[in-house]
Amino acid sequence: MNTDLTSVFSLDFYSDPNAVNRILSCNDETSYYGLSLTPQDAAALMKTREEELRFNGRVEVGSETIIKLIEAFCDSSYITQNDYAETLQQLIEIFYGAKTETEDRISDDELIAFLRNSFETRCGGSLEALYERDVQKLAENLRSGVKDYTNMNPDEEETEEEYDE
Repeated sequence: MNTDLTSVFSLDFYSDPNAVNRILSCNDETSYYGLSLTPQDAAALMKTREEELRFNGRVEVGSETIIKLIEAFCDSSYITQNDYAETLQQLIEIFYGAKTETEDRISDDELIAFLRNSFETRCGGSLEALYERDVQKLAENLRSGVKDYTNMNPDEEETEEEYDE
């Protein structure tokens, strides 16, 4: 018997015009920050989401995660129109990777708030540092039962220079 849920549930949201329209409706808010998505961008975000769900062996109904990521990151000082869609694609990858790494021990909303805060502060807009350092530390803290698991105080041997470019 096949126990891979992603093969049992074929949830093809990529072709769901309502999901794309819901994502595009975010342009009303994001245009204030000079950011907007095209219908092709929105469809690509849905495709990235579907690929990440499959890759991480996850099942999710709806497109609210993408909308929450858009709303959380649209006023970032590190995102411009030139890299907006690509950054959102990477944030989707990071989000689902983080959900897997943290073994679902953190709510979606709390994870998105953590990602946003780390991206804007400790990571200085670096998606690499966000995933490779802060998400990994968060997952380690959660697995180890650290009470203040969002505390990212680095161990003495860790350095900020590792992610400076």
